[in-house]
This record gives sequence, C-alpha cells and structure tokens, in this order.
Amino acid sequence: MTAPQKLEQIERPKSPVGLKLALLCVVVAICGFAIANSLFVEPSLGEEASSASAGVPVSLVNPELEDFPVYLDGLGTVQALYTVSIKTRVDGELQKVLFTEGQDVKKGDLLAVIDPRPYQAALDQVVAKIQQDQADLANGQYLLAKDQKLAKQGIAPDETLEMQQSQVNQLQAQLAQDQAAKEAAEISLSYTNITSPIDGRTGIRLIDAGNQVHTTDGTGIVTVTQTEPISVISTLREDDLDKLRDALRKGTVEVAAMSGDLSTKLADGTLLLIDNEIDQDTGTLRVKSTFSNADRSLWPGQFVNLRILVSTIPKAITVPSSALQRGTDGYFVYVVDGNNVASMRKVTPGPINGGRAVINSGVDVNDQVVTQGQYRLQDGTTVSQAAPSHSSNVPVKKD
Repeated sequence: MTAPQKLEQIERPKSPVGLKLALLCVVVAICGFAIANSLFVEPSLGEEASSASAGVPVSLVNPELEDFPVYLDGLGTVQALYTVSIKTRVDGELQKVLFTEGQDVKKGDLLAVIDPRPYQAALDQVVAKIQQDQADLANGQYLLAKDQKLAKQGIAPDETLEMQQSQVNQLQAQLAQDQAAKEAAEISLSYTNITSPIDGRTGIRLIDAGNQVHTTDGTGIVTVTQTEPISVISTLREDDLDKLRDALRKGTVEVAAMSGDLSTKLADGTLLLIDNEIDQDTGTLRVKSTFSNADRSLWPGQFVNLRILVSTIPKAITVPSSALQRGTDGYFVYVVDGNNVASMRKVTPGPINGGRAVINSGVDVNDQVVTQGQYRLQDGTTVSQAAPSHSSNVPVKKD
C-alpha cells in the first residue's frame, strides 16, 4: 500500500448505519406513544354521569278523553239529481235557440223554437171544421125538433123521426171527433216552443238553428242537469250494512264528501237510501246521498270519497294512531313510567279515524304513551323525551 492510499483511508469517515437505524426506531416509538395517549383519553367525571343518565329519545303523549266519531268510507260518483235530454217532439225547422251554453235555467224557460206555421195552419183548419160541424149539428137538431112535433101530430112517420135522430147523433160524434183533433193540433203547436222541464244548467249545444229536427233524431238539442241539490252514489262493503241500517233507524245520517286525498271537505249532506240489493260479484252495496250543493263544489261525474257518520263513541280514550303497534300476540303500545323506563302493554284497539285510534282497554289518560322511537325499545329500556319537531309543510286536514 502506498503512502497516499494510507492517507485517504485515514481521512474518510466510517458510515454510521447502525446508529441511524437505532435513532429511527426511537423516533417511531415516541410518536406511537404520543398518538396512543391522545386517543385513549380517560373520560371526565361529568361525562361519565351524562352517559349513565341518557336514554333512547322518544316522543310521549298522554291519552285523551273525547267523543270519537265513527265513519264508514267509500268511493263515490257525483250524479245530477235530474238529467234531461231536450229533444223535439215535432218535426220541423229549428228556428231559434234561446239559451246560452252553461246557462242556468228555470222550469218553463223557453229554450228553442220550431217553425210553428205548419202546426198553426193545421189548428186553424180543425177550428174551421168544428165551426162547420156546429152549424150542421144546429140544423140537424132543428129538423129533429120539427119532425118530433109533426110525429106527435101524426103527420110525420116514425121512420123519418128515427132517421133524423140518427143524423143528429152522427153530427154530434163528428163534432166531438173534430174537437179532439183540435186539442191534438194545439198540443202539436205547443211543442214548437221547447221549454225546460226542470231547474238546472244547460250543457253544450248539440245542434244549431236552421237545421231540420225530427222526433226520431238520436241526439237532442241540449242536456239540462239539476245540480242543486245533487246526489252521490257510493259503494261500501256488505259487512257495513248493519251499521248503516242502525244509523238510519236513529234518524238523519250525516255524510261528508271529501277530496281524493281526504285533505279537503267538499260538501256536507245526508244519507238518502241504501240500495235494495248487494252486488254478489264484488260483495259491495250502493248507497245514495244528497247534498244541497249551493256553492256547486260537487259536479256531475266527479269522483269523491264519501264519509258516513254512523255513530259517536262518548268519552273514548284515544291515542295517536302512530303509537299503536302490532305484534305476534296482538296490538300493544309502549308506556313510560315515572322513572323513564318503557314497558310493552297490550291494548284492545277500537276504530281509527283522522290519525287517532280508540283504545278500549289497556291504557289510561294518566299514562305516557310513546308515539315515536318505538323501534329501538323493549321492556326495561330507559328513555328520554325528544324535543317536538314542527314543520310548516305539513298539510292541514279540513274536517
């Protein structure tokens, strides 16, 4: 080895690999210890007490004592009390249409006019024929009186008297026949003025003035419907028949027509009748109700939900229907005692209406019943009452 090589070997420092690895291990250990200490912080005494006292948040209400109405609900169709298709009863030209489509008309109002001239001429002809008959009859009666006088004197034979009497009888019959023809002609003439037979509302005009109309036409001139009052035909289950009959025996049965989503009451009315048979194919029966419909909230052909008040349960214990649960052994609710401990209690429910359910047995007005949060409960669960939530978007039901 030369002198310069020895010198280079002396001046180059040795690489401290082992020292670097040792320092790295120490740094990792220190960091891990710090992280562990930050994660596993020992809870304070206040936090331990809060955790021990917290329970499952639920909503609680007290049952209410109220007079509870019992309704039968069914789908119904609005029908006009009377519907009349206005048609001509004589043939002729439609000279005038005197109504406006959608107009309210009264019974007897003139709606249209058929050309009356042919019927007036026929009436005049019959009147003239009657005048002729009356003249012939007067002459026949004069001759009969004369023959009767001559017969008493023995001048005129009996045959002449009988023939004259027969002639008078024929003239009287002819006069009666022509008088009947006059009445028929007057009726036909009156038919040229077409009037409304009911109070109601006209629909769309089906023919214009100037057209020829005939008694054999399939379509009429217009349809008039009476909408005040108005009827609703609805269907109910055949099992509801006894309830309906019992309600009718007690007096007037109140009925409400509701919108399709049951959020709005359209009209109040009364139950008129129960149909005389049950539809065996569907197991339903039809009922008819009547409404004054002064504001015309109901329209013919409209579908509505019908609510029939069949009875009222006095002083019934009720809870929100959301509190009622159903298990394998029947219906139950969760009741919370004074220590905020929930327990399952079996109940016997009654009718449900308007988001409330009647409880025939199982709870009292002093109980606290859970209405929300039941899915997290079981017997013995500690609960805490959640703050009530309010929403301005919740629709209000008009009863």
